[in-house]
Amino acid sequence: APEAPAEGWVHVDPVLSGICGSDLATLDGRSSRYFEDIVSFPFVPGHEVVGTVSADAVGADGVVLAAGSRVVLQPVLGCAARGIEPPCPACQAGNVGNCGYLAFGHIRPGLQTGFCADTGGGWSSSGLVAHSSQLYGVPEGLSDADAVTVEPVACAVHAVLGAPIAEGDLVAVLGAGTLGLLVIAALGHLAAAGQCASPSAILVGARYPHQQRLARELGGTEALPPDQLARAVRRHSRSLSYGGPSGVAATLSGGADVVIDCVGSAESITQSLHMVRPRGTVALVGMPGKVTVDLAPLWHREVRLAGAYAYGTERNGR
Repeated sequence: APEAPAEGWVHVDPVLSGICGSDLATLDGRSSRYFEDIVSFPFVPGHEVVGTVSADAVGADGVVLAAGSRVVLQPVLGCAARGIEPPCPACQAGNVGNCGYLAFGHIRPGLQTGFCADTGGGWSSSGLVAHSSQLYGVPEGLSDADAVTVEPVACAVHAVLGAPIAEGDLVAVLGAGTLGLLVIAALGHLAAAGQCASPSAILVGARYPHQQRLARELGGTEALPPDQLARAVRRHSRSLSYGGPSGVAATLSGGADVVIDCVGSAESITQSLHMVRPRGTVALVGMPGKVTVDLAPLWHREVRLAGAYAYGTERNGR
């Protein structure tokens, strides 16, 4: 078990820990070498965590957490966790996901818990240590199985609030794994709550029948295999298609206003760039590795390609 590196840290015993796509990419050796300078070895994976604190602590929201209380982890190791004062501009603004000091402070490099040698991770049977700025209490009525999804839900909410969706826009979601399904749910729930604009339609590219069913249940207007998604976008946007059949590689004269790519592969990014309208936005939510993509359509159609990582303060201070 790791030792607390400074005051304000507490030991956490994991109850459940999710398996993120970034974890699988790391284990498969597919992660980008970009991350080498902001991780430290050896690290224990696991950043989607629900656990119990071993001692009294004060959570990130100022609520006192008694020993044995259940908590979820905000895993990004920002300035507060690193003991850096004054904090970087991003952390000062509440955008901890964009912290500029991920390799500094009184712990070794690590963009998140689960990628840092000093913190441990959720996959450990001996537990991990977390800073008070990372801890949020779990309400009594929320099950462990639901609480462990809080971290990916937060990523989906961040992606939706950060996407420039206007009222009546056509939105395409590529990928219906956990993150893609959560993005679909966030689109519907946030629109219903008045926290984001309501799309005219949400079109989903989902590989498997159970993903297509879940995508429709969570608010997708249509859910169909990825190679048929461009056809649906063409139909809804009343676009023409050129440069090949109206499938994955076809370019549309118009297209979706916003494409949310929850895969992050060369194929998915290519498909996104071909079915977004000129001056539309592709939000890259799925973690990419080192990919080769033809960016000519991004240049020619003046498309905005924007990443969506972790969490932070969005419009109107949310």
